[in-house]
Amino acid sequence: MAEIAEKEEKELIIPDELPVLPVRDIVVFPYMILPLFVGRDMSIKAIDNALSTNKMIMLLTQKDLRVETPTPDDLYSIGVVGLIMRTLKLPDGRIKVLVQGLSKARAVEFPQKEPFYTATIEKIVEEAPAEVTIEIEALIRTVKEQLDKAVSLGKHILPDIMVVIENLEDPGRLADLVASNLGLKTEQAQEVLEITDPVKRLKRVSDILNREIELLIVQQKIQTEARGEIDKTQREYFLREQLKAIQKELGEIDERAEEIKEFKQKIEEAKMPEKVMKEAEKQLKRLQKMHPDSAEAATVRTYLEWMVELPWSKSTKDRLNIKAAKKVLDEDHYNLEKVKERILEYLSVRKLKEKMKGPILCFIGPPGVGKTSLGKSIARALGREFVRMSLGGVRDEAEIRGHRRTYVGALPGRIIQGIKQAGTNNPVFMLDEVDKIGMDFRGDPSSALLEVLDPEQNNAFVDHYLAVPFDLSNVMFITTGNMVDTIPGPLRDRMETIFLSGYTAEEKLGIAKNYLLPKQLEEHGITNRILKVSDQALLMIITQYTREAGVRNLEREIANLCRKVAKEIAEGRKKSFFITAGNLSKYLGVPKYLPEEEMLKDEVGVSTGLAWTETGGDIIYVEATTMKGKGSLTLTGQLGDVMKESAQAALSYVRSRAKSLGIKDEVFAKTDLHIHVPAGAIPKDGPSAGITMATAIASALTGRPVDRKIAMTGEVTLRGRILPVGGLKEKSLAAKRVGIEKIIIPKRNEKDLEDIPKYIKKDIQFILVDTMDEVLRHALKRVNSKKKKSTKKKSTTAKSTSLRKTKG
Repeated sequence: MAEIAEKEEKELIIPDELPVLPVRDIVVFPYMILPLFVGRDMSIKAIDNALSTNKMIMLLTQKDLRVETPTPDDLYSIGVVGLIMRTLKLPDGRIKVLVQGLSKARAVEFPQKEPFYTATIEKIVEEAPAEVTIEIEALIRTVKEQLDKAVSLGKHILPDIMVVIENLEDPGRLADLVASNLGLKTEQAQEVLEITDPVKRLKRVSDILNREIELLIVQQKIQTEARGEIDKTQREYFLREQLKAIQKELGEIDERAEEIKEFKQKIEEAKMPEKVMKEAEKQLKRLQKMHPDSAEAATVRTYLEWMVELPWSKSTKDRLNIKAAKKVLDEDHYNLEKVKERILEYLSVRKLKEKMKGPILCFIGPPGVGKTSLGKSIARALGREFVRMSLGGVRDEAEIRGHRRTYVGALPGRIIQGIKQAGTNNPVFMLDEVDKIGMDFRGDPSSALLEVLDPEQNNAFVDHYLAVPFDLSNVMFITTGNMVDTIPGPLRDRMETIFLSGYTAEEKLGIAKNYLLPKQLEEHGITNRILKVSDQALLMIITQYTREAGVRNLEREIANLCRKVAKEIAEGRKKSFFITAGNLSKYLGVPKYLPEEEMLKDEVGVSTGLAWTETGGDIIYVEATTMKGKGSLTLTGQLGDVMKESAQAALSYVRSRAKSLGIKDEVFAKTDLHIHVPAGAIPKDGPSAGITMATAIASALTGRPVDRKIAMTGEVTLRGRILPVGGLKEKSLAAKRVGIEKIIIPKRNEKDLEDIPKYIKKDIQFILVDTMDEVLRHALKRVNSKKKKSTKKKSTTAKSTSLRKTKG
């Protein structure tokens, strides 16, 4: 092979410039024939160029194999000029190239970098020794003997290669051939390639062979010891079996037999269903036949422990005293009548019918309204165990169904873990944050929950780890979330949704007096004799220090107040405190939220709308102003697409009713209209501001002010029809907070008034409307004729001035 390569090298003339093929994880030596798999675009183009010329290519090894697009600095400068002998295109787009190393060369510079590298090369000519001295011959013989020893110790080298090596007497070629077959690391092989003196190169290869032999000796020693350990384990197994036979003869019992007996007893006591018991007994028989120290025995043992510890037949007896349950619910939570009524209904049915499926409830509401704590109260009222599991951010289906036992460290899913933790098969199981379940390549947890939360299927829920059905029909599942939209439809369909709205200031006052303040006093070691807080101070905390639908921040502010008092007591300043609205700021600082002051009088072009947010209801002011222009409409305030379309529809409606509203036709062509919804930094969207925008536009164009005590919500059509909207209770609460006296709502929302608390309906008048004409009739105030005449003579606001100029 070497002779053929030498003959070809003499016949071929190597040019001064060649295309470069960067190779990874391998160093090519002269006279070496090997296949290369080429996949990079620049490499394929370099191969194509070489094939179209002299079939020669410069092979340079990459310093770092992880670099996908190497630069000249990423390549070693010394490599081998290779001859392309054969190419084959593979189905995946790569090319298989058979190359033969011809001669060492150094890449001096890279004149071309696109679309592939070319290098100006300098051929490295090695000077063979003038004569083979005794030292060189001894070195050649040593290397051959070292290679034979390495092969005898287990180093894999092809017999054909060994035959070629045996016949080689040239020190340089012998060094190259041995180095190319030792499987050296890239850096080590490159180091050998770069040594130009043949004798020095062979000495370096001899040193590498010495280290390789030492490694092989240690490796063989480790294998021998491992084999000895296996023999020892087998010997111990036979001895244990003999000992077992002796103990059997003597009537003695070993620990393993005791363990099996204990498992058998626990299986009987667990009162499993017949199918489950058969599986448990089958696994117990398997354990009996296994070696106690084997890995599989540990897996089966863990499985049996789970099987016997699950409450297959253990359940708590429901407390069916309706009055006592109502008392517990009232003790823990203020108001929330709908939820309490639903729990009492369930208890009433349980009292009449012993066996019934557990309800699956879904509490939806803003943060801090008591969804999670309500689950604990329900468990206490029913006399059941309580288990809570958070679904927020869960992305792996195995979290619900468990892992199969084939996986290392497999465990049941969190549903079965929760049942085991409860110790009964009928706990109240709360699945928190059901609207925040994730999904990725590991599966869809929400789909796995379909079986858990389906009363028709969960009586035979199969966890992947247990691989036997477990009855979940007695479990009372309660899920919680902040919004319904993000819950998948099929999952939402399996649950009975109960909406929990935000609290009014009056409700928060009751919660603070009866629950939050006593709780924080106890947690801070303060008695109600030391600290007293007036109702006005609590109302001030609610309205001016917090702004939320729930009561979390309210509790934090009360805790903050208690800490300030505790500090003064610890420092010995005072012994008793009475907090009023006057001295509250001394403890909590200046108020964070001030009451709304924008609407101190009825204004032209400003209407009050109602919005629903995740944290409850809120009010929004829609401002409209007119100015001289060409009839364009400007919308500002970070409005979403739906809200922008509502504004367009509102303007079109007002234009269609221009005659009845007393607006001249030419006004629209000569007047620009600007609609703004504060606050500009908060994104807003939704159709329910349609009538609010239409009212603001009509007010700005007619010059009639809008009644500041009226708020409104509803979607408007081009024909002026008012369509129903959602979140009416939350919006009503927001209106009550800012002192609104009347709310205009769509007539088709009349059914929702049943959900509005009586004390809100007592203070707020709800006006039901079908058309936009009715809205304007209630919302726009009449301007008397005297005022009209006087305002014509005077220059007023920008809105009225521009409007009157347009009309004139």
